[in-house]
Amino acid sequence: MIQLKPSEISQWEELHEERFEDLEEMIEQYLPKERGPQKIVIEAMNYSMMAGGKRMRPRLMQEAYFLCRGQGWIVEPFMIAIEMMHAYSLVHDDLPAMDNDTYRRGRETTHVAYGECMGILAGDGLLNYAYEVALSAFTSCVVDGISMTDRYKMVARAVTILAKKSGIHGMLGGQTADVEAEKKQEITEEELLFIHEHKTAALIEAALMIGAVLAGADKERIAEMEQVGHVLGVAFQIQDDILDVTGTEAELGKNVGSDEKNNKKTYVSCMGLEAAQEEMERRYVEVIEMLEKYGEDSESLRVYIGDLIHRKK
Repeated sequence: MIQLKPSEISQWEELHEERFEDLEEMIEQYLPKERGPQKIVIEAMNYSMMAGGKRMRPRLMQEAYFLCRGQGWIVEPFMIAIEMMHAYSLVHDDLPAMDNDTYRRGRETTHVAYGECMGILAGDGLLNYAYEVALSAFTSCVVDGISMTDRYKMVARAVTILAKKSGIHGMLGGQTADVEAEKKQEITEEELLFIHEHKTAALIEAALMIGAVLAGADKERIAEMEQVGHVLGVAFQIQDDILDVTGTEAELGKNVGSDEKNNKKTYVSCMGLEAAQEEMERRYVEVIEMLEKYGEDSESLRVYIGDLIHRKK
């Protein structure tokens, strides 16, 4: 496996920090204005979006876009849309009917701050507004050297991926299986993998695929990005399961031990902590090896993935 020098890693991490800061400014620009009779739900939506976080999905989309030599800013609306999609899922996941969490990213969850009813509506609002933002790429995107027809095809394909990977055959399907698993005393490894593949990995797959699509990548490259997202998504969720056991509330900025409290089945509860850590590392290595075929072009993405997988919060 290709190893980067510490100085090279440091250089990339500085760049990632700059891109993260740029993304925060970009998110603020796309947020809906807090006005009108519906002002309260917009406030709750923006509260959810500006709660911080890793911004992993839009950053992965951006990295895939750069890896595939994307030009222009056509990717920006989709970077915001996928973060809104993720935020909506968290708002609903925290509701009393789901995980009933009261603390996320260092502050009260949306339903605690605004009430359960407004928490539901804020999640619905983010889901719908995500599509509004993504669809704006049809009328406002500019990509040099690509015809209007091809641009429209790229945007349409990107929207299709976003819809499928977030719906009943993706994230929502995984969340459903997760809720159903709480009713069982035991689940199989196959059932657990289905939950992780859909609840977490599907939207990560979407991020990498959309980045490639909007960069004009061919079918083979898009399929490779989907596979990278698949393995990375499961590895990321395993690490999340591990941190729920080993992390502290101060480190994570959210309630810890909620998986056990809600009888959630995780790799840690099913395999044990040590085996879960080994499985996470195995999948991390697999992701890096898949990306090494792109050589220097994939250095930025590899460093970023290393930071994600080995995070402490």
